[in-house]
Amino acid sequence: MRHVVVIGAGITGIITAYELALLGYQVTVLDRHLYPAMETSFANGGQLSACNAEVWNQKATVLKGIKWMSQKTAPLLLNPSFSLHKYSWLMEFLGNIKNYEANTRETVKLALLARKRLFEIAEIEQIDFDLEKRRILHFYHNKADYDVAIRVNDLLCSGGLERNAISNEEIKQIEPALTGNYYAGFYSQNDASGDIHKFSTGLAKVCMQKGVRFEFGQDVFAIAYQLQHVTLKYRPSTENVHANRNEIVEIKADAIVVCAGVGSYQLANLLGERVNIYPVKGYSITVQLNDQQSQHNAPWVSLLDESAKIVLSRLGPERLRVAGTAEFNGYNRDIRADRIQPLIDWTQRNLNLCTEHVLPWAGLRPMMPDMMPVVRQGKRERIFYNTGHGHLGWTLSAATAAMISQQILRQYPA
Repeated sequence: MRHVVVIGAGITGIITAYELALLGYQVTVLDRHLYPAMETSFANGGQLSACNAEVWNQKATVLKGIKWMSQKTAPLLLNPSFSLHKYSWLMEFLGNIKNYEANTRETVKLALLARKRLFEIAEIEQIDFDLEKRRILHFYHNKADYDVAIRVNDLLCSGGLERNAISNEEIKQIEPALTGNYYAGFYSQNDASGDIHKFSTGLAKVCMQKGVRFEFGQDVFAIAYQLQHVTLKYRPSTENVHANRNEIVEIKADAIVVCAGVGSYQLANLLGERVNIYPVKGYSITVQLNDQQSQHNAPWVSLLDESAKIVLSRLGPERLRVAGTAEFNGYNRDIRADRIQPLIDWTQRNLNLCTEHVLPWAGLRPMMPDMMPVVRQGKRERIFYNTGHGHLGWTLSAATAAMISQQILRQYPA
């Protein structure tokens, strides 16, 4: 039986391990955290959203970003301090404006495939993750934003998305919990929402039952290539406080798959190649709906506010997830109060519920300059990548995991 090592136990790594196990591989998953899905897959916006598949490589986005640089509460924030990694990424981002339409269509197609596969996995394995198939309501506050959105919607629909234009009155009919006045919106036909952490941990348990071995609290620090296999060395991570940091483990694999999120950039360097992933920080709050009135007044339909760049998902009867912002500030994971407060304020402006009990979170999205995931073999034989999904890891991972698993199967049959 061939042995494949997956580096990273987030949503992408866990689904990849699952697909490989189904194909008959012996699979080992390595992660520096002590549990699965503890980084970017912990508390994202919750949307499985083909309707949010538009890539960001647009002149309009760049102009908005420049405008927002002076506003602390803006949806996008760029720390202007010099970093070669950051500015090389930004230059490549600008260079991909020409690919905006093609990449957006391709992302929609991937999202539709991924949604179908994820629903299949959840049904087959009976995973409870607060799934709500109530579509996604995307709304706009003024005519100018909506006119731009019409053109974007045409592009998304050319990639296969099904989404209807709706009026302000229809917005209120679809989701009566909204208290604001809006210009118009779009209502996607088959998008959904759910708890990425619950899905990931549930699927990790299924993987264990299928024989997948998880090694948590471990850092990979060396990879060597031989003709017939790859050798990895790892040792306890700083989170693994009870382990001996000098205890080194060496394992051999027929292939490895890098699914390490923002850590994929460093691992690619270790492997002698450049995968230009940059960490783009996002924030979320989980509103605890502790009283009956808040539970009654909280929306069940998943929402996307275009002007604020904020998404909302209902996670069961007692939780509401509100997420947004994009912060270019390196590998900083600090939870900043001035970035959390706009999420709370938005919730209070648009909904009639209590925000007394709120859990803040921040995570780093692994983004490529073209906004497309890296799903391919590396320069070296037996090295594969499934990473760089940016803000759409939850939306795209089920498709890219199947794709990379099939590629490994073709080259190194189980």
